[in-house]
Amino acid sequence: MSMAESRPAFEAPLIVVMGVSGCGKTSVGIDIAARLGLAFVEGDTLHPRGNVEKMSLGMPLTDDDRWPWLDVVGAALRQARQEGRGLVISCSALKKSYRDRLRHAAGGPVSFVFLEGSRGILQTRMADRRGHFFPPALLDTQLAALENPAGEELVITVDIDAAVDRIADQALNRLGALGAVAAAKTRKEVR
Repeated sequence: MSMAESRPAFEAPLIVVMGVSGCGKTSVGIDIAARLGLAFVEGDTLHPRGNVEKMSLGMPLTDDDRWPWLDVVGAALRQARQEGRGLVISCSALKKSYRDRLRHAAGGPVSFVFLEGSRGILQTRMADRRGHFFPPALLDTQLAALENPAGEELVITVDIDAAVDRIADQALNRLGALGAVAAAKTRKEVR
């Protein structure tokens, strides 16, 4: 039996909810995952301890700091694909090279939901959250590192100036238009 013959008739979606800190990756990711009946992984929990300590001290991460973390995120995507289950994961994925690394690690299509918002909205959200290791002072470093993913394959952009459920609605509608979530919706309806 060839590799193509052993694959299921559909592939469960792999979705990365991306953007700078404070854009709502976790809240939106949890909502999307729940609606699709998929698992959600908070990408920040996959950071090595050294990365968390560095950011907690107000020091921005370098590419060398991020590569091992991105490899762990990519491994989670690959494992989900190999197990035939979908996954929604939050990850800043700020640069095209980071997104390409995740795509490669996943071993197949990955959809990205880019949560985009103004600096003012992001600052307000970051100032209002409690108990997060990422200080608001690092927002500018993330904005400077961000390479807008517009035009990349399987990427949709959603403005964050709305309630979480509205953002998730827009994301799911746009992912559906790409054909990225049809399999998961069908699977959830059959259950």
